[in-house]
Amino acid sequence: MARLKTIKNPFMPTNPPHFLSLLLSSTPLISLLFFPKKTPRNYLLCSSQVLPLFFLSLLVSFTFLAVSLLSFTPIIPSRNLTPRSASSPAFSPLFSVSLSSTVSNDEPSLSSSAMLPLPPHGVAGNLSEVEREFWRQPDGEGYRPCLDFSIEYRRKSARVSKERRRFLVVVVSGGLNQQRNQIVDAAVIARILEAALVVPVLQVNHIWRDESEFSDIFDIEHFKKTLKADVRVVSSLPSTHLVSTQTVVNQIPFDVSPLWIRARFFKQLNEKGLLVLKGLDSKLSKNLPPDLQKLRCKVAFHALRFAAPIQELGYQIARRMWIEGPYVAIHLRLEKDVWLRTGCLTGLGPEYDNVITQNRESHPQFLTGRSNMSYVQRRLVGLCPLNAFEVARLLKGLGAPGDVRVYIAGGEPFGGALALQPLTSEFPNVVTKEMLARESELAPYINRSSVLAAIDYIVALSSDVFLPSHGGNMGRAMKGHRAYVGHRKHINPNKRVMVPFFEEAMINDTEFSSVVRNLHQFSLGQPELRTNKRNRDVIAYPVPECMCKH
Repeated sequence: MARLKTIKNPFMPTNPPHFLSLLLSSTPLISLLFFPKKTPRNYLLCSSQVLPLFFLSLLVSFTFLAVSLLSFTPIIPSRNLTPRSASSPAFSPLFSVSLSSTVSNDEPSLSSSAMLPLPPHGVAGNLSEVEREFWRQPDGEGYRPCLDFSIEYRRKSARVSKERRRFLVVVVSGGLNQQRNQIVDAAVIARILEAALVVPVLQVNHIWRDESEFSDIFDIEHFKKTLKADVRVVSSLPSTHLVSTQTVVNQIPFDVSPLWIRARFFKQLNEKGLLVLKGLDSKLSKNLPPDLQKLRCKVAFHALRFAAPIQELGYQIARRMWIEGPYVAIHLRLEKDVWLRTGCLTGLGPEYDNVITQNRESHPQFLTGRSNMSYVQRRLVGLCPLNAFEVARLLKGLGAPGDVRVYIAGGEPFGGALALQPLTSEFPNVVTKEMLARESELAPYINRSSVLAAIDYIVALSSDVFLPSHGGNMGRAMKGHRAYVGHRKHINPNKRVMVPFFEEAMINDTEFSSVVRNLHQFSLGQPELRTNKRNRDVIAYPVPECMCKH
């Protein structure tokens, strides 16, 4: 008989783990394949005698293997009531798998870095078909996050992420979501210029007098680690780059391209090693190369995680809403500064409208754009926020049950309880963070508008339905973030078309409901491609650059 030749199996360790040794030794034929030296030579001669035993031992072996794999394989947790922690809520398996191919060895897993909402509620109970439709979540058409950067981008990353000679400092302004947008663009510009990014400086807010710093609002270490493979982020300038006088560039035109950025600043950055930018709000083009669009999403949805104390409190308040069942979050833009900036009237009567008019005349710089338009013209083209009466009628027309729980995100409305009265009379279960928080929980942040806005952001992100009464940074950020983490329902009011129906006294509730549902049937959360319209922000429309069909 020919002699058996021993061949070393390159895929089998010399000293297998104990459970694997037991598995191999339990089946003679498997033992022969992997450990031929230990197998008796006459085994081949009497194989006919052991053949029945082979099938039995094979069955036992596969059973043992299955049990062993279950013991050694981590189980994906089900999405329960609460996040695992304030900093890392539970991810759905689809979200984790969709990002698994984008993780490199030198950065944290993207599937564990994003800020997630609490899970949506199912549609149950004795509801009408219209009410069921109101709570029904969009299917997302199969789009899932996919930040697959190109080979060229990853090749450059090895050099850019180690930059120690050129530094970019960016001063950001405005409210929380305005700050977020500018921080996103700051990271992208640092990548374009191949510079290290100094943690952005937050300018004191002139309206709310908020003196919060970056680390007061965001998790600074998480920000650095998440972007480690894309751009080097440092807490401060090195001593070699500290100078007594610094030139601050704040004259940047709108819609600047990466080519413009490099042509304008790269030489200066190379010579001086330092560039300070200010007034960056919405200046960078919305139409960037695919890799830079993906970087925008990575910064917005992964790197910009709120600081641990803020996340903890935000999720605590969100759970207090969530535990009672599905709820609607409304970003109700009724603050005094909103009426000043939009040039619109409050609808609360002459007493309140006169206050706004006088303030606007004494501070004309507050009015943003189209100053030659009258109030009526602004309202007809959809430039005015919906007031509480209009929001209530819209919700009712879309099928919201009368006992729906409504969370109001935003600042104190101008006019106080009077401004909210039309909404609370139709939907009595209206709450705010101040009503949900315990006595001492919000006290440390009473003069920190950005922190309070961050809490609203978390609670709104976890809502089953979100509706902004006016456009703006919060509405756009929430639209994109909710799409990115699971296509949560987002209602974008068609104000331009709805205004005539709000004015029409003869139309009854049934007719109004039919009109409203027809107007919004294509904007109730289904993915809208950013490429359908030029200059759409990828943060609001992450499909198709940051999300693809799996």
